[in-house]
Amino acid sequence: MNSKLSPESADWIKTAAQVSPSEHQMRWQEMEFYAFIHFTVNTFTDREWGTGEEDPAIFNPTELHAGQWVEACKDAGMKGLILTCKHHDGFCLWPSRYTDHTVAASPWRNGSGDLVREVADACRDAGLKFGVYLSPWDRHEACYGDSERYNAFFLHQLRELLTNYGDIFCVWFDGACGEGPNGKRQIYDWSAYYALIRELQPEAVISVCGPDVRWCGNEAGHTRESEWSVVPAHMQDNEKIQEQSQQVDDGAFARKINTQDRDLGSRSVIRDYADQLVWYPAEVNTSIRPGWFYHASEDDQVKTLEELLSVYYGAVGGNACFLLNLPPDKRGLIHENDVQRLRELGSALRTTFSEDLAQGAQAKASETMDEAHDASQVLNPYGERKPKAYWCPREGTEQAWIELILPEEKTFDRVMLMEHIQSGQRIERFTLEVCGEDGRWQDIYAGTVVGYKRICCFPKVTARRVRVTIQESRWFPTLSRFSLFYSEREDV
Repeated sequence: MNSKLSPESADWIKTAAQVSPSEHQMRWQEMEFYAFIHFTVNTFTDREWGTGEEDPAIFNPTELHAGQWVEACKDAGMKGLILTCKHHDGFCLWPSRYTDHTVAASPWRNGSGDLVREVADACRDAGLKFGVYLSPWDRHEACYGDSERYNAFFLHQLRELLTNYGDIFCVWFDGACGEGPNGKRQIYDWSAYYALIRELQPEAVISVCGPDVRWCGNEAGHTRESEWSVVPAHMQDNEKIQEQSQQVDDGAFARKINTQDRDLGSRSVIRDYADQLVWYPAEVNTSIRPGWFYHASEDDQVKTLEELLSVYYGAVGGNACFLLNLPPDKRGLIHENDVQRLRELGSALRTTFSEDLAQGAQAKASETMDEAHDASQVLNPYGERKPKAYWCPREGTEQAWIELILPEEKTFDRVMLMEHIQSGQRIERFTLEVCGEDGRWQDIYAGTVVGYKRICCFPKVTARRVRVTIQESRWFPTLSRFSLFYSEREDV
């Protein structure tokens, strides 16, 4: 088997292999799992999209407790929360100086409330990161459609959110765009929005309609078999194209899977863009219920534990992050059914990943670049970030293997692999094998990309020797983690 880089792929593959994340993209990737909170006048009108004509007086949650939201997120194992500070209806959850369509005009907290502050403070107190969603489309604001005036208005509101609520880990935009009340089509000044964010919150990622994190392509929680973080640069503009943006409340739109985009980063896709590649990782977003806002009729339609675990393994375990929406009810609380499911999810994840069965193993590899990158580098305790600790073969070796020899036989049904993505994303295809008592190797899993993290799920096996064989990679592969886990648990 020829393990060396072939001449036909040398230069441009080496270029692609060296595209890597920024420091703030790296911090975002390490969050893995965080919440979306959709809460506004729609909660009280039982709608998904508001018209912009709602009376602020309808916004009056009687038991709102941001701490309860945060506790539910932590129970599930989430590391952050993004609040919909303003949805398409234009109602602001903070007392903006630039419109009267805000919580200040509502009876909640006698008109002196600031929900953005309450949530930001609750996150900070609990150790969660806080992010904001600000809808570019505003169906209430009269100047929407007068592009210059509305862009100035939007920047004023964005500045309020970025300067008054502490550190922001994410500014989340979508490309929703509708015709303004004057019949004009609003042209968003994305460059100005981004510049303001970089100025005021330079550590924040700008997601979906932004240069740092991309949408996975659907809101149903579906994931790709091969999720590449290295993609052609033009993809950063996809969600900003108004003709492709969502303009009506169409449930089917949000759940379409665009099959033509299933392959975003294979060699055949990127070959013509070798000098125009960017690190643009994926976020998988879906809601714990059918809708994004609370509807009492959906109280018995909360996703099952198995459904949530399936999305988690496809997203976090498939080189993406998982953004799960939680809609508070009219009381201002996450509903009991949702809270219970989040506890079950967190319990299942903690049970599975509490013990790395590879600890204490010996590691050997087909080849090693040097002593600093020997096979033992993949055995650092799970959860520790050591940016310079990883195994790799010599430059140009595209095919290699690494084997774990456990102190004794272990039973496991999960293998976690992590590349050293600070060097780039390189692994294209791999297999997992275990060695039986007869000395013969048996395939247990075949996968494609690894990236930040790949969680391989398979029926339980018992073995002392486990091997990953990298069959295809770019330039040379890296691995910073090779861990074994067992998911067996009592029903929760």
